[in-house]
Amino acid sequence: MSSAPLQLTAAAATHRGRKRPTNEDAFGFSVEHGVYVVCDGMGGAAAGEIASSLAVDEMIRLMSNRTTQPLNDVALDAIQCANTAIHSRSQRSAKLSGMGTTLVALVADDAHLCVMNVGDSRCYRLRQGELEQVTLDHSLVEEQVRMGNMTPDEALRSPLRNVITRALGTQREVTTDVFEMQPEAGDLFLLCSDGLTRELSDLQLTQLLLQDEPLDQLSGTLVAAANKAGGHDNITCILVRVETVPGS
Repeated sequence: MSSAPLQLTAAAATHRGRKRPTNEDAFGFSVEHGVYVVCDGMGGAAAGEIASSLAVDEMIRLMSNRTTQPLNDVALDAIQCANTAIHSRSQRSAKLSGMGTTLVALVADDAHLCVMNVGDSRCYRLRQGELEQVTLDHSLVEEQVRMGNMTPDEALRSPLRNVITRALGTQREVTTDVFEMQPEAGDLFLLCSDGLTRELSDLQLTQLLLQDEPLDQLSGTLVAAANKAGGHDNITCILVRVETVPGS
């Protein structure tokens, strides 16, 4: 890990895709407060949009108000608060009953960087040309793959591939996976909904992420490629690049 001070830059893009009438994804980030989050909502009518927006808003609000508390503690508390807000809202309205959302977040300060996820929205890290999936999907087929009961190809073709086993808002409590990271200058993190990864393979993602483009242009390139490949779902991504502080 580099001893020089590091800073993060970010850009994002989203699109409803070519098949869906609305966009139930939501995203938000604050470079100042070190929080980046992507959510993929689910539920009838507008419930998915409400759930994902609630989760993003709670994460950004609570992380922006962080003072001296440990980074991970605040982020986990924020996810629990988002879960409570969604679950409570769904209990008050029959139209919103059962709504929920996935969440993948990257949080960082001067000393730490960690990734957190619930559901099948993912985080990847590109380092020195090698792409690594940081998060583990909380989905029925991916859990079967990890247990050796299904091959990756079978998982891609399975009619159950949309079944997720963990989400924010569907239960009173939620368990969040946490991945501590040691960032290095040049690292590029990709946070995304499954509308991106269902259309593009890891090899395709790697080739696109290696393009020499500004982050805002590159995020748009990823979304456009997913749409070109089919665009069957909403598509959202945030790119976060680790850079050395100039003059350090």
